[in-house]
Amino acid sequence: MTIAPTWSGAQGYAENADALAEQYESVTFEEVHRDTLHLIPLPPARIVDIGAGSGRDAAALARMGHAVLAVEPTPELLLHGQRIHGDLPIEWLGDGLPELSRVRACGERFDAVLLTAVWMHLDARERAVAMEAIAGLLAPSGVVVMSLRHGPVPAGRRMYEVGADETIALAAGRGLRVVHRSERDDMLGRPEVRWTSLGLAAPGGEVGRG
Repeated sequence: MTIAPTWSGAQGYAENADALAEQYESVTFEEVHRDTLHLIPLPPARIVDIGAGSGRDAAALARMGHAVLAVEPTPELLLHGQRIHGDLPIEWLGDGLPELSRVRACGERFDAVLLTAVWMHLDARERAVAMEAIAGLLAPSGVVVMSLRHGPVPAGRRMYEVGADETIALAAGRGLRVVHRSERDDMLGRPEVRWTSLGLAAPGGEVGRG
């Protein structure tokens, strides 16, 4: 399966896909999302993992009993995900931010939208376009679970410093309310990198496990 990346933020990922897939799989879903696990709906739910990488998170969600759409713009990483987690009922789609045109064309609404280590690849204009697209994917009681990276940009990557306040304000402009905000150290032990975790909810209904 060969699909050209549609996401400009994927710069630097194709040539390092083998090492990145190994790095992603070296930590667990529970470790990465320890602060936001309570926001994940009870199964069965329909969840889209945008920027799914090696499929680590999509696989964990599928094992929980969720119906998962894993969206990845880099063909090399998408193929790794299909290889590593091919025994699980994950639907894979080559697509990327900010437009998510192929995802939106499916016409689905999701109970949860996952964006892990993705948002920092978008510039200000792209973030505005992406937030509109993401808000349009949510079911009435859906939730966006996302992480923001803070720290120096690795060589060969395209990243921007994005603050939580800016992201929350952008979400509010699309009718989403903040239901979670927390800070943490880097799960890979890099002292120069920190993360902000956010939960952004659609206007109606309860969020998470209750």
